[in-house]
Amino acid sequence: MSGPVVPGGAPDTDSPGCTACTRRTVLAGAGLAAVALATGCGSGRAQQGPVRVPVTDIPVGGGLILAAHRLVVTQPVAGTFHAFSAVCPHQGCSVSEISDGLIQCVCHGSRFGIDDGAPLHGPAREPLSRRTTTLADGQLVID
Repeated sequence: MSGPVVPGGAPDTDSPGCTACTRRTVLAGAGLAAVALATGCGSGRAQQGPVRVPVTDIPVGGGLILAAHRLVVTQPVAGTFHAFSAVCPHQGCSVSEISDGLIQCVCHGSRFGIDDGAPLHGPAREPLSRRTTTLADGQLVID
């Protein structure tokens, strides 16, 4: 008994008994799932627990996006630090850039202030979710 036929006419023998999927279908689905995770199209945080960032890594007047943790850390003025969720409240995309004192979501153009995460340009109407921070041994600790 042969498996389903893949484009090009060859049977898919890697999945015996599977009549609805091919190896290409499975691989394509896995690739799409990886893209969704990488672009932040899921919900919740990628990793749990406190995150530590050396304060020297956070530029004054700007910030840093920690994609693996779905966080944004900012330092609007020297010695003042903030942390926010990197998930845009508009439709759940991850913010992807910090420039000109703004945290930007390129999915739909929303922009947020680096000092409070407030929406300054829509379509987002809600602020980025604030995260608790503390300073310890030259590191910003984000809970």
